[in-house]
Amino acid sequence: MGSGSSLVTVGSTADVVRLVVVVALLTLAAAAVHHWGRLGHTSATVTAAARATVQLGVVGLLIAAVLRSWWLTLAFITLMLGVASFTAGRRILPGHGTWWAALPVCAGAVPVGVALAASRLIPLQPIAMVPILGILIGNAMTATTLAGKRSLDALTSRHGEFEAAESIGLLDRDAALLVARDDAALALVPGMDQTRTVGLVTLPGAFVGTLLGGASPLEAAAVQLVVLAALLLVQALAVVATTELVARGRIGDYGRRTD
Repeated sequence: MGSGSSLVTVGSTADVVRLVVVVALLTLAAAAVHHWGRLGHTSATVTAAARATVQLGVVGLLIAAVLRSWWLTLAFITLMLGVASFTAGRRILPGHGTWWAALPVCAGAVPVGVALAASRLIPLQPIAMVPILGILIGNAMTATTLAGKRSLDALTSRHGEFEAAESIGLLDRDAALLVARDDAALALVPGMDQTRTVGLVTLPGAFVGTLLGGASPLEAAAVQLVVLAALLLVQALAVVATTELVARGRIGDYGRRTD
């Protein structure tokens, strides 16, 4: 790589072929590990990589047009929120899904994104807002998924504790929160670990992208610090909202279990 601003070049046919080959080999290797380790996601690994290839290719072709218009940018952000909500809902309740997942995803990402825009620490330009909001939305989706699944799993495996809490007079919501809250909070651990170890274990995407865009290392570090602090709030909001929805019976049906 020369003095340009790209980690991976696709300026020639040979570059594209090399990219495809490397991605295919990495994907097949991951699928082989899934199969060998009996992890249960062999075909899903290949499908996920194929979808990522198509989706990133389309975004790479369209993003320049999107970023020239604030209306198209807002439409693209809305699409990201919709896909994140749909994905989280399907992960929390496989085979059924729930659009209630849109509430914690939006409750986490939207107000924090608006606050960052209002602060002017992040330039109020589509080229800056789209990737930052993409990071916020992606992390809100992950936190929602993990909190939802862990909450429902806790209420299933520890349903006796839920019933015991009810028996001493707690309302369904309060009993559910008592059982599920600690398990749901585990969804925050990956984000906190990333924040604790940034610069020592990882150099996250916002830092690298800003650096490649021509910023100084100190400026890139400042951007990454803002993003990490924002993510702590995004994830906390998403987890609290998800746990509340589970406790109120909007996500899942723990209250109707009798086993």
